Amino acid sequence: MFDLISEIGQTLSNNKLRTALTGFAVAWGIFMLIVLLGMSRGVVNSFNDSRMSQGSNSISVWGGLTSMPYNGYKDGRYIGLKQDDMGVIKSKNRSDVANVIGNLSGSANITTPHDYITTGYNGVFPSELPSRGDKITVGRNINDADINQSRKVVILTEKNAAILFPNTKPEDVIGKRVSLNDLSFVVIGLINPEFGQATYIPFSTARMLASNSDTVDELKIEVGDISTMEEGEQMEQGVRNTLSEIHNFSPDDKKAVWIWNRFTQHMTMDRALSILDIVVWLIGIFTMLSGIIGVSNIMFVSVKERTHEIGIRRAIGAKPRNILVQILTESIAITTLFGYIGVFLGILVTQGLAFAFKDTDFIKDPTVDISIAIKVTFVLVVAGCLAGLFPALKALKVKPVEALRDE
Repeated sequence: MFDLISEIGQTLSNNKLRTALTGFAVAWGIFMLIVLLGMSRGVVNSFNDSRMSQGSNSISVWGGLTSMPYNGYKDGRYIGLKQDDMGVIKSKNRSDVANVIGNLSGSANITTPHDYITTGYNGVFPSELPSRGDKITVGRNINDADINQSRKVVILTEKNAAILFPNTKPEDVIGKRVSLNDLSFVVIGLINPEFGQATYIPFSTARMLASNSDTVDELKIEVGDISTMEEGEQMEQGVRNTLSEIHNFSPDDKKAVWIWNRFTQHMTMDRALSILDIVVWLIGIFTMLSGIIGVSNIMFVSVKERTHEIGIRRAIGAKPRNILVQILTESIAITTLFGYIGVFLGILVTQGLAFAFKDTDFIKDPTVDISIAIKVTFVLVVAGCLAGLFPALKALKVKPVEALRDE
């Protein structure tokens, strides 16, 4: 083994320029592969952290206007969603629907002895905030007890809390009271949303503020045990069919109710990102192929130059397997050595890109992890074997007698 390593080192050192130029092509191909994979990972991370990916296991429904006559009703009729729709949708679509919640919004004047704001509020269920991607920074979320008892509790944004309670630490705002439409509410939590300035109260409390109206602004349907695009589309149609039975409109009328199928949208984006990952690998591998072809050509030249040596080794009893192992090992050594130089430089560049884009939203953490390094290692070994395979097979065809005559 040590003799083999020494021989490989001597071969590489005897042809420094040729080895360096060939190695550069390999290193450049791997470098580009790592950078492209890092950028691809950054795009995926950005999407996963974005609000588009929040609530990806749900379908949102809003009321609309009918666009076609149905059962004696004219078109242009407004279809308003009702609270009772939640139970019917869940009962008629048990296999697909895990849960149905409603959203009831309104406007409010929120005041304290220090200041006031005019804003909109959303009456929600406990699962609403996580699905929107709004995280509680201080305090707690709305819970089931708040819903059941119609408690007058409110979640404010940190910005609005700073206006209503100036010179007060966020944690000290929890438990304080505000006047919302002349009713006293207790602040139970603060959020720092990426967009907007939403204020949240329990859904049942919002109904009370709306004079116990049974209308709902939005229905959010959490998907059940489904995993394919086709199942998501079937679930959407099932929800539309159920609502058409309740509100007497055509199940083919797409404008009677507006449905945003976040599940199928997310599946579509996942497919697109998977295709992007495949394309990046293909571009990187084809870029690396130029270096691999260079290695193969160098090994052909090496076999040609060492024909006499190979003949001598064959004449004194060297087995074909020994010749094959030597040529393949040299090829793998060149590919792996310069390939890992490309990996190292690629990782440095992706770390630099991560630092440069740390405050942006379109690329997040474009770095590679250990799984990528393992995949690249596999690619390097396979590429090295392929680069040396044909030169090695040519070396095996060298006949000792003819090789000894070669000058």
